[in-house]
Amino acid sequence: MTQNRATLTGLIAILLWSAIVGLIRSVSEGFGAVGGAAMIYTLSALLLLFTVGFPRIKSFPRAYLLLGSLLFVCYELCLSLSLGFADTRTQAIEVGMVNYLWPAMTIVLSVFVNRQKTSMVIIPGMLLAVAGICRVLGGDRGFSFSQIADNLQSNPLSYGLAFSGAAIWAVYCVVTRRIAQGSNGITLFFMLTAVTLWVKFLSAPQAEFTLNTPVMINLLLAACAMGFGYAAWNIGILHGNVTVLATASYFIPVISALLAAFILGTSLTLSFWQGAAMVSLGSLLCWWSTRSAR
Repeated sequence: MTQNRATLTGLIAILLWSAIVGLIRSVSEGFGAVGGAAMIYTLSALLLLFTVGFPRIKSFPRAYLLLGSLLFVCYELCLSLSLGFADTRTQAIEVGMVNYLWPAMTIVLSVFVNRQKTSMVIIPGMLLAVAGICRVLGGDRGFSFSQIADNLQSNPLSYGLAFSGAAIWAVYCVVTRRIAQGSNGITLFFMLTAVTLWVKFLSAPQAEFTLNTPVMINLLLAACAMGFGYAAWNIGILHGNVTVLATASYFIPVISALLAAFILGTSLTLSFWQGAAMVSLGSLLCWWSTRSAR
């Protein structure tokens, strides 16, 4: 495969991942927050089994097998359930935006853990990303702390899960890079996530399934977006232009909001788009601070 085709494949992965927020929310409305997530990760695991294959677990470093799987499962639970437990579709998109603090948080964490070289640009970058989230949560009232507090208090579970997920994924990205030693346990991790969700589903009463054609279609699309997204990203990273892919990945918050608004049929305010752009730009500045420091 040529570098251009591999880069294009990686860009397709970014589009697939950007659709996850809207698709997970749509599926949860038919199968419930827990049931919908369990269905998505089960189908995704099956797709990964055929595309990536099942890994040789015995070859995994024990730290990666234990800590990597724990962090991955916790993150996916936080992501899927934060979207499923959102009160409205608009709130689900806002919750998804909180989750996109992870790129900036990953770079900040890598500075302390991996001693990543950086410049002072990382400070305004992180502040801009956080300000973007505040802009999103402030709504039409801008940077209104009372409005932000009201939004958070209206559904602390969803917002708390989204923020926790962002922090967990940042730790996963930094830690597993050091302990994985080239291992790829993505198929196993998806299986563990699916099993955990089914245990949760069977351990307590859940909402009844509401089956219809749009929900079933979105379930299939969500599974494909996750399963094929990881497979396509691996191809892009291994054989494509990593700089192009890294730069494009920082625009996922804006692309994700655009696709979520289309999938869920919602309209977003100007302040939301401003906040989403600030999150993307802030994350991009954090990444650039590590490039300029070289």
